[in-house]
Amino acid sequence: MLKRYRTVLNYGEVEHIIEKSRFIGYVKPIQDEEEAIAFIEMIRAQHKNATHNVPVYIFGENDEIQRYSEDGEPSGTAGTPILDMLKKEEIKNTVIVVTRYFGGIKLGTGGLVRAYTSTAKQALHEARVIEKVLYHVIRIRIDYSLLGKVQNVMMNGGYTIKDTVFDEGVSMFVYARIDEADLIIKQVINLTNGKAAADIVDTLYLNEENGVLISE
Repeated sequence: MLKRYRTVLNYGEVEHIIEKSRFIGYVKPIQDEEEAIAFIEMIRAQHKNATHNVPVYIFGENDEIQRYSEDGEPSGTAGTPILDMLKKEEIKNTVIVVTRYFGGIKLGTGGLVRAYTSTAKQALHEARVIEKVLYHVIRIRIDYSLLGKVQNVMMNGGYTIKDTVFDEGVSMFVYARIDEADLIIKQVINLTNGKAAADIVDTLYLNEENGVLISE
């Protein structure tokens, strides 16, 4: 599994007019190729009278699946530059559709590339480009007498406490980037003079934006 990768957080949509042509950009994160295809078909049905519905999607840890179409625009002017932009920005698991209603003014090759690329970029901005980062969930098992001390170390270290469960003792569940997990476990064991138990109970992707953990 990748330790981290860039993708979009949410659905995003933008619309603007370029030389009397109406461009609408749609972006969505995807879990598989079937989801991308379904999204493209939905946009095509919604804009069945549009001049062009240009689809692009990229999926897989190593971008194994890359699909695009110019949808009737000149070769290399629509889907191609959008896909190139996604690869350059290292954005994965994302589908984009840019719809165009022709306004009567031809844009030329360079103008088309700029129009489609700028629309896709604005839609990506609306969808929020984030990083999916691989985290471990660490369970720390301690006595009540150690709770405050361990909480302070976690909070001062900038770690996120996911949950705390109280019974005959305390189970604290902490999110840690996979490269930091061993360090946290050692810190807790040393801090408590070996009185704590700490182990990894789950591994999952969480969302970061500008290096900060965020919720969806």
